[in-house]
Amino acid sequence: MKKNIIVLLLTITVFSCDKNDDPQPSTVEDEVLSLINDHRRSLGLANLELNTVIMEEARAHSCQMAEGSVPFGHQGFGDRVKRINEKIDGGASAENVANGYPTPQSVVAGWLNSSGHKKNIEGNYNLTGIGICEKENGTLYYTQIFIKK
Repeated sequence: MKKNIIVLLLTITVFSCDKNDDPQPSTVEDEVLSLINDHRRSLGLANLELNTVIMEEARAHSCQMAEGSVPFGHQGFGDRVKRINEKIDGGASAENVANGYPTPQSVVAGWLNSSGHKKNIEGNYNLTGIGICEKENGTLYYTQIFIKK
């Protein structure tokens, strides 16, 4: 019984969409970043550095999609980048979104099998933020924002 309660608490912590959450990456977000950076290193590209400002925007977008307040996609991307750039003075930007992939490995594989998403992953960026949010039915929504500073 105690084990089930602990698992439930960890699940709520990892996928909470509360705007007051500490912007520390979850284990799932860390794993996505690790897989992305593994791929980049295999091509001789530099690792992307996780940025909490970008992560907050990515997480907020994933939660909005999961909650249904915005449609699945890139709606509001320009506004997200504008808010990021006001705080970190970024430059070039891109965004990947996905939903329905049950694991970090499956979402990264899906992105790498899509030419547009793969181009973003392999692009000339040095900062990133990854946000994952779970819909009531268990569907995961992913957003990764890329910034060149």
